[in-house]
This record gives sequence, structure tokens and C-alpha cells, in this order.
Amino acid sequence: MRVLVTGSAGHLGEALMIALTDAGHAPLGLDILPGEHTHIVASITDADTVRRAVAEVEVVLHAATLHKPHVATRSTQAFVDVNVSGTLTLLEAAADAGLRGLIFTSTTSAFGASLRPAADQPAVWIDEAVPDVPKNIYGATKTAAEGLCHLFHRTRGLPCLVLRTSRFFPEDDDDPAARAAWDAENLKANEFLHRRVDLEDAARAHIDALQRLGRLDFGRYVISAPTPFTRDDRAALRRDAAAVIERRVPGTRAIYDARGYRLPETLGRVYDSARARRDLGWTPRFDFARVSRQIAKGQPIGSDLARRVGRKGYHREAFDGTPDPTA
Repeated sequence: MRVLVTGSAGHLGEALMIALTDAGHAPLGLDILPGEHTHIVASITDADTVRRAVAEVEVVLHAATLHKPHVATRSTQAFVDVNVSGTLTLLEAAADAGLRGLIFTSTTSAFGASLRPAADQPAVWIDEAVPDVPKNIYGATKTAAEGLCHLFHRTRGLPCLVLRTSRFFPEDDDDPAARAAWDAENLKANEFLHRRVDLEDAARAHIDALQRLGRLDFGRYVISAPTPFTRDDRAALRRDAAAVIERRVPGTRAIYDARGYRLPETLGRVYDSARARRDLGWTPRFDFARVSRQIAKGQPIGSDLARRVGRKGYHREAFDGTPDPTA
């Protein structure tokens, strides 16, 4: 299938270009940055270029975006221009061209304030029924773009699937306190329990969604590694997460002790990707149990594809020794 991938020079965009090719598809990469996988160097707000690109394909995988780390360095208007107006430009071109559909890469940041429980409450179970309460312009513009996808599905009959991905970036955490308190790989391994997806699995979710366009006309899906927890674990996860982890994934404590890693003492949220696995037929390869086995063997965690794509960063400049200036 001929597929337009926006953001082809980014983490997910590059992974999509590679995975689509490996799966026998013909991807066309569009990005404002040149690169090995970018065929068209342009902005998604450039309507004429977008229309010419869309005329060459059957489906759009829309991964281009301004991200959370850009909040402190880009204007509010820039977020609206790229994340909202750029998405609108793609939707209009796709609908006018009669494409098979568009898959929109969104973010679990759209849940915003819903992700944080009150101090005396159990961990929040995050699935598609949780309300959106954006905390910043990134979350607000991504939810607005999701709304445009729904609008074009209803009014223009364009199939649109929205994939809310959890963390997959390899860069160090953008929270200075987290960077100071945790080894970077230890922190990422812990996140596979409740808020991370491997880059290869994120790409695979998009390709699985691609195969279901038409059978599924619209839907929003949480894309995160399958959690070992159940809803009944929520209260205990706030009190003693390490004990719950050892109960759900026996042997983890010994593996961590041997590596000098620490289990989290408390968890405040858990992402549930069951609907995506059911509706999209998505079968992620990397969950916390597999990552723990990699740690036990002394291997780097995650997929070869994630390591191949590697670090890209979100800014060209440095900020007093920190990877990203976050507001």
C-alpha cells in the first residue's frame, strides 16, 4: 500500500518508514527536516505540497507534531499552526482525494490532569473512557486535532483512527527530579509497567491500524505496553508498588537487585491498552516481563528498531546541561 508518513525524520516517523517498508508497503516521507527517510521536505501546513503528496498515496499516517518538550521554546501559536492547522490541511487533502483514511498519532498527554490522583486516592486506571483535561498547549492542540479527525469522519466520511501513544522516546526524562533520582534505563524499564511502549510496538500499532481502516471507521486507542496489573491493584500501587510488582511478575526483585536497579515505591497511573489489542489485533512484543528478562541477561532493554532509530532530541541547542527546557 502507498502510505504518506508525516514527520518521517522523527522517532516514530523513521520507525514507521522502516517498518512499513519491511512489511511490503511503499511509504512516502514528508518532514520539515531532510533525512534518509524524507522524500518531501516541507511543512504539513503547506497546503499545495500536502495535496501533491496525498495524490500519490492511499492512506496518511500523520505523526508530525510539536511535542511537549517544545512547550517552553515554541509559541502557543506555533502549536496551533502545526498541531491543529497542519492536521486540518492533511484531513482536507485526504478527504478531497478520496483516500482510504488517515491514522493520527496522538498522545496520552491528552488526558492531562486526569493522570494524577489526589494524595489519598488509588492509582488512576487510564483507558479510553477517562476524560481529557489538557494541562498545556501540547495536550490542548492534540485533543483539538483529534476532534478534527472525528469531524471529518462524521461530515466527510473519512475513516480516521486516533492512536494515543505513551512514552517511546529514548532521551533522558524531561523531569529534572526524575533524572537526578534514577538511572535512565532503570526508569524506562519501570515505565513499561504503566506508561511506556517500545518504539517498534508503537510502529506496529500504526501498521495494524492501517490494515483495519474501513472495517473501523473511527476510534481512539491507548497505545502502551500491556500492564501486568489489574484494576484491583490500584490502591496497593499507591501504598507499596514494589510488593505488587513482585506478586504480578515474580522474580523481579532479584533481577533488579542483581543489576542495582530499584523498583518504584508508588505508582499513580496505569495505562490500559486492552482495547487497541482487541480492536486493532495489535500484539506488542515488549512488556515489563520481557524487559525484565532482558535486564536479567545483561541486554539493553527494548527492540533493535528502537536502538537503530536512536536518540534525536527535540532541540538543536543545549539548555544548561538539561536535554529539554520544560515549562
